[in-house]
Amino acid sequence: MRFAVFGATGGTGVQVVSQALAAGHHVTALVRNRAGLPMTHERLRMVPGELSDQETVAGVVRGQDAVISALGPDRKGVVSVCTDGIRSILAAMCHQGVRRLLVVSAHGAAESHDRSPYVLATWAMRGNKMRDKEGMEALIRACEVDWTIVRPPMLTTGPRTGRYRTGTDLKIRLTSRISRADLAEFLLHEATNDAFVRQTPRIAA
Repeated sequence: MRFAVFGATGGTGVQVVSQALAAGHHVTALVRNRAGLPMTHERLRMVPGELSDQETVAGVVRGQDAVISALGPDRKGVVSVCTDGIRSILAAMCHQGVRRLLVVSAHGAAESHDRSPYVLATWAMRGNKMRDKEGMEALIRACEVDWTIVRPPMLTTGPRTGRYRTGTDLKIRLTSRISRADLAEFLLHEATNDAFVRQTPRIAA
């Protein structure tokens, strides 16, 4: 398959790219700086540019079977990288006729924003980032694409184990974790199996 990957230089994005290539897929990744994705491969095409450049984003999306977004803010304060980024990505997908979208959000966004200890703690510590995730999700739901919004709890740098649970009603606790490597594995599996189209699965080890 052919995947467009956004947020490819982040912890989850690097895992998505490397695992996709190892599985025989083709990857096109938007990067601000080629040095941010320290790998080379005959099936990897890195496109330098910004998410605000609609023409560049469209070039990344063109001809792909699916789009995977692992966008996330890298600074404190009010942020909108996920909301602004997905707006550009969705516009490109609609223009190019690409329908499959997989996005990393966070447990506690939108309808999963409940009064559980995990969610209360997450919003207390990362409220600005969570608001950005909610803005992103609202745009996705309003668009006619085949989306899957994945809601992980806290991410770790642990190894890829293949041992995790998923489900739209999965219980997330204060101690819930998932490695970025396992999250990437699930994203790629869902991209090729479509078990959660227009659903918001949670994932935890």
